Amino acid sequence: METSTLVWLLPAPPLLAFFLIILLTNRSKGLSHFLGIGAALLSFIGSMVIATLALQSGHLGEEPFTSVLNWFPTGDTWFQIGVWVDPLTVATLFFVAITVLMIIIYSVGYNNYGQPKGDHDAPGLQPQGATVEDEQGHKHRMPSIEPMYSRFFAFLSLFAFGMYVLVVSNNLLTLFVGWEIMGLCSYLLIGFWYAKPSARAAAIKAFITTRVGDVIMLLGLVYLYTLAGSLSYDVIFSEETLHLLTITGAPFLGVSAAVVIGIFLFIGTIGKSAQWPLHVWLPDAMEGPTPVSAMIHAAAMVSAGVYLVIRVFPIISAGMVHGEPTITMNLMAFIGAFTGLFAATIAVAQNDIKRVLAYSTISQLGYMIAAIGIGAYVAAAFHLFTHAFFKGLLFMGSGSVIHGVEHGVLHTGEDIDPQDMFNMGGLRKKMPITFWTFLIGGLALSGFPFFTAGFWSKDEILADAFAHSSWAVLIVLALAAILTAFYTMRQITLTFLGKSRTESANHAVESKWTMTFPLVFLAVFAIAAGWPGIPLDFPFIGGFIPNFIHDFVGETLAEHPEAVTFNWFPLLISLAVSFGGLILGWFVYKDVPAGAPDPLEKPLGPLYTLLKNKYYFDELYDFIFVRPAYWISRTFTYLWLDRTIIDGILHAIAWVAFSIGGIFRNYIDKPIVNGFGDFVGESVKRIGRSARFIQTGRVQQYMVMALIIAFGTLFYYLFLLSQP
Repeated sequence: METSTLVWLLPAPPLLAFFLIILLTNRSKGLSHFLGIGAALLSFIGSMVIATLALQSGHLGEEPFTSVLNWFPTGDTWFQIGVWVDPLTVATLFFVAITVLMIIIYSVGYNNYGQPKGDHDAPGLQPQGATVEDEQGHKHRMPSIEPMYSRFFAFLSLFAFGMYVLVVSNNLLTLFVGWEIMGLCSYLLIGFWYAKPSARAAAIKAFITTRVGDVIMLLGLVYLYTLAGSLSYDVIFSEETLHLLTITGAPFLGVSAAVVIGIFLFIGTIGKSAQWPLHVWLPDAMEGPTPVSAMIHAAAMVSAGVYLVIRVFPIISAGMVHGEPTITMNLMAFIGAFTGLFAATIAVAQNDIKRVLAYSTISQLGYMIAAIGIGAYVAAAFHLFTHAFFKGLLFMGSGSVIHGVEHGVLHTGEDIDPQDMFNMGGLRKKMPITFWTFLIGGLALSGFPFFTAGFWSKDEILADAFAHSSWAVLIVLALAAILTAFYTMRQITLTFLGKSRTESANHAVESKWTMTFPLVFLAVFAIAAGWPGIPLDFPFIGGFIPNFIHDFVGETLAEHPEAVTFNWFPLLISLAVSFGGLILGWFVYKDVPAGAPDPLEKPLGPLYTLLKNKYYFDELYDFIFVRPAYWISRTFTYLWLDRTIIDGILHAIAWVAFSIGGIFRNYIDKPIVNGFGDFVGESVKRIGRSARFIQTGRVQQYMVMALIIAFGTLFYYLFLLSQP
């Protein structure tokens, strides 16, 4: 099989699994998850084969694997679609294939589908088949578990299909198709427990918020197609097209077309990757099952946003003079750095174990966006690569923790929130596999020096910021890094260390092997995924392993970026913020007793309240956008447009119809139609009255009489003829 044919087939198994589960196996839990895992495994094998062939090919950046087909006619030409495998595609396929497979395997053990939360009829939780009532008083019946279980694997498979389509596409239009498929799947999976009002609200919030960015991104694609006549990578990234975009002035803002297109595409990333100010949907997405959280944060969705801006970096950087960043890059550097610090501060005051990780994802994505903004697209791709492994590990680890505490809730009947870290503690001995793997993931997130993958990728971003003299970005990201280490150790300490603060935590148990196996598998990559990115000039250990990230991924662009020279200053910053944050987090939270408030609540005072309430952005958006939208829809749309205009037009049409009907009734129907009908009716009546005498008995008598008269007349004429 040719490589290009294999690339075409990569998205096929998840799509096939989706249709088979929906149409055929939705009543069988076993067959459904077997199809989901089998499809993910086939795509995983195909991705690994492609990665191996790509590494052996040499000069993949200059000669990517590609294949095109005609899709639909555009006048005298055809719009073509195809596949495109270059170094960035290979690196992305590698982590997508692994994390998708591990998440779907993990989902088999995480089998609490069809319930508001939890996997059994725990106290306060409604059983399957029960009728629940939401806040508006509407009643809903909880669905049976088999179709919900199968539906979950179908949606996960469709989610994976969307990401594979996005990664292997050779043009921005089919990339956008995969982009929107993932948007649909996020809506379906975030609101998977649709009987919960909060889950439904979170799904709608995610869908609407990301659509804001998607619409503007689509405008950017339209503008790009208008100028370039194509959306294929080999056309839009060519020197001729990039030069055209640079010299063409936009019809507004007084900037080049490249700047407008770059900003429009970046706004799509702001929505998809939950960057400020469109960050509000991602924390609420934790209403979905934990495998969904891992899928969104590690394998797809938010990773797709960063992948997009790395992919279109030639457009974003078009027009650079003497290495000075473009307007788009400066905007990205500001948004990314600000979001990184902004989200990290919020995570410090969150108690829900999954929401801490959600804000952590927003912060880490900010790191990647800021790196692209300063021109370090290889460092951004490296951090995207490592982040997928340790963030997928952390989310699935949090799901394992929640499962363990829920088991304690079932055993004790205690009425607590099993996701609140202040209801945990002491789980290190109760759940040893989850603890050690979560610890590895947490250390990778905090950038624990030398040992974890997160250190190498985060340190490269800081080193690039230092090398490019981006001092503001360096300082802001360093502050975000120390907060990251702090809230990570806060999370580990509150969850696993010390003594159990509730009976439910004291009765927690380790999760099933289908949940712990993916944790162990990803923990290996949370350590080893950073090794291929160790700088060659790094003291003592540099050069032992080839710098795969820079040498290979750097070939994606025609102009290969030079690796930054090692400097002790950014390294010392990495060591200081990592160790400082971890030590401070452990010191503050090591002895929190049961029922005690957060130790930061009193020292921070009003600031803690501000952080806990997420700077009141949800309330602000509700006041600025949601309430006015409801008011406008009721006042103008319902009362004025609907009730007055639309209903008025319909009532006027009805009045005209009734008037015309009255004219027809009085001048045509009654005198003519009814008159003719009455005449016909009267005639029929008279005929009927005349015919009533012609009844069966009398007819026989009349016939006999007629025969008698006929024969009598005949005999009379015969008698007359016989006379002489």
